[in-house]
Amino acid sequence: MLSRLSHLALFLALATAFALAGDTSALKPPKGAKVAIIVFEDLQCPDCARAAPLVHEAAKTYKIPLVQYDFPLPQHNWSFDAAVNARWFDAKSKEIGDQYRLYCFSHQNEITPDNLRSKSEAFATEHKLTFPTFVDPSGSLTAKVKADYDLGQRVGIVHTPTLYVVSNTSRGTPFVEVVDRTQLYTLIDNMLKEADPVPTEKTAAKH
Repeated sequence: MLSRLSHLALFLALATAFALAGDTSALKPPKGAKVAIIVFEDLQCPDCARAAPLVHEAAKTYKIPLVQYDFPLPQHNWSFDAAVNARWFDAKSKEIGDQYRLYCFSHQNEITPDNLRSKSEAFATEHKLTFPTFVDPSGSLTAKVKADYDLGQRVGIVHTPTLYVVSNTSRGTPFVEVVDRTQLYTLIDNMLKEADPVPTEKTAAKH
């Protein structure tokens, strides 16, 4: 029989193989950006809460986009609903949506499925918003969260947070997973060096 260590090694090998075999076409910066940070996160994930301040600070320091994808894990009992709520706040402004996500991270120990709504209402009131009785009557916000999760599965995400530094480079590897978060700034520096110039309007007009 395989030992526990052997089982772990096998799982990690399979997870790595699955990730490598995934569809990485989405791992690229937004149009007009040379480099970006991409994160697949779960609002109930403790390690996501630890990573969030670093990731936001890095994006702010380098003035690069932070692209956040919702990847609520099945074992977490309020993260999916929180992700839907975050989409509602996003519609008011991306800044408020980001603040709501950070609020969820910093209040993880207090939030439960029963009080998520009251916590969200309190957050909305603090930002002079009225949280609606029905957050997603059309189901469009739920569909967006599910689309993010489906994308994560296609990419091969197996844990949260999963971080990438991505670039527009046409040579070499256009993305790298941030396994050691202490190396995040170094990876961004390296990607900026390798990135292609962003075409100007005149350059783009020639194509």
